Amino acid sequence: MSDAGQSQDSARVSTDLSGKRIGAFHFLRRLGRGAMADVYLAEQTQLKRWVAVKILKPELADDKTCLRRFEREAQAAASLVHANIVQIHEVGHVEGLHFIVQEYVQGQNLREWLGRNGPPLLQPALSIMRQIAAALSKAAEQGVVHRDIKPENIMITAAGEVKVADFGLARVLRESDNSASALTQVGITMGTPLYMSPEQVEGRALDHRSDIYSFGVLCYHMFTGKPPFVGDTALAVAVQHVKTQPQALETQRPDLPAALCRIVHQMLAKDPEQRWRSCNEILRELYRIQLEYCPQATPEDLAAWSAVGLEPLSDPRMQAQRQLAEAMRHSAGGRSRRAGWLVALTLTAATVLGGVAAWFTMRPASLAAAQHSEKAPVPQQDTEIRQYFYASRIGTEEAWESVIAYPGASEYVQLRAKQQLARLYLRKDDFTQALKYFDELAAVKDDYAEFKAFGLAGKCVTLERTKENAASVDAMNQLWNYRNSLRDNEMKAAVGNARERNAALLGAGDHQQWDEWLKQEYGPGG
Repeated sequence: MSDAGQSQDSARVSTDLSGKRIGAFHFLRRLGRGAMADVYLAEQTQLKRWVAVKILKPELADDKTCLRRFEREAQAAASLVHANIVQIHEVGHVEGLHFIVQEYVQGQNLREWLGRNGPPLLQPALSIMRQIAAALSKAAEQGVVHRDIKPENIMITAAGEVKVADFGLARVLRESDNSASALTQVGITMGTPLYMSPEQVEGRALDHRSDIYSFGVLCYHMFTGKPPFVGDTALAVAVQHVKTQPQALETQRPDLPAALCRIVHQMLAKDPEQRWRSCNEILRELYRIQLEYCPQATPEDLAAWSAVGLEPLSDPRMQAQRQLAEAMRHSAGGRSRRAGWLVALTLTAATVLGGVAAWFTMRPASLAAAQHSEKAPVPQQDTEIRQYFYASRIGTEEAWESVIAYPGASEYVQLRAKQQLARLYLRKDDFTQALKYFDELAAVKDDYAEFKAFGLAGKCVTLERTKENAASVDAMNQLWNYRNSLRDNEMKAAVGNARERNAALLGAGDHQQWDEWLKQEYGPGG
């Protein structure tokens, strides 16, 4: 192709392709722009399905070596057929565009999910970890190393299904990065050093254990609200991966089983030989935690674990649970179609009626008194954890209120639900309701320092927005002693904005202290 032709191709790819038809695809809208590729939602007209199409950036497309690797590795990634991996449908080149066509996942990535829901409770966390581990196990079997495991590459659907994205592309574009100098390449590692393995930082040979380390960093972030290492520069973060031990997870999340914290820290071992040998080992240990700490697990939960191909363990509880799940499957299979239909109809009616009745029982008194409330009833789930997971998917005020009102709900679960309600009301500028929940959180005992810090931060932000600046400053001063327990990045940013607007009322020393702390907290991608 001539230089003029290449220039035309570059100009074409730099424009928005929304609304255009190229080859077999009708580009509907642009989903995102990255340093490496633009991503579009498109309709594959012949198959009548929606797909996500990644268009390689022209500065990379002009590199023939990069293109060869791109195509070879994309083909390798396409061989990874697994329920928890975003499937690659096609790799091609048309009208000067080099592209990858992949499954379109309707949902949000893990970073977005955490921003909306905060650090998850044990049961949802185990579900997320299980599905990521299953995907990485499949990749390891095929000899594929992802090399870019991070929250942005973990997709979560509304039903809680997890899919790992960007197999192949990340691998290709780092194929030639053989030294730590790659950290300075714009667009290649921006944000990624937060999740890099030590051997990846040092440019050493990689295998599946590098992905296990990055998986551990991701889990640490998921549980605490931020990665274990942050810094002013990508290099500063990378050096910590090589030399610094992360703060003990159990000190930041005392509600988690110690065994789970040990699993994450073993993923984070600096020496690959000291990590888990495979994700199958991780899955087995997670399954043990599921059985020991989640006794409310249903046959559906257990079936999901069985789907990853675990061999039976000697633990008698596991054997009993497996036998129960198997018996229920055989029982269901032996029913006549008519009987199954009648049972399903009966259960559905009972669930709906029971959920409505439960709603009227557990809704707040103020709502019960309202004859014409517009709030929809929320069905009661069979456990508090399922109620919480349901609320995290729906995300409405009523859903979170149902968690707080759940019969016998633990204090921790209730506080987490109040946190979500406070966040929700603040986003809606309903400052009266937001302040109500922030006050409740700020008043909890120091044993729940994370929630206390969140409540004080929320008071600072809400009071500043209602022009009660003196009270906002007072809340911010109280927050100072709990600042290291504030793990919510969205709230940290809001506190920073409130600090700036309250700056005229803050002393110079306080002003400088907060500036230094916020700068420390907001390393690259923090």
